[in-house]
Amino acid sequence: MKKLLALAAVAGVVLFVVRRNKAAKAEADLWREATAEV
Repeated sequence: MKKLLALAAVAGVVLFVVRRNKAAKAEADLWREATAEV
């Protein structure tokens, strides 16, 4: 049971990090597009 709980915790952390990185990349792309010279 402890192994399953630990596995679920690790999976949750991984999902959180991946989601945060995707959001940061999207924000950076948006910022780059908004501040780009025409």
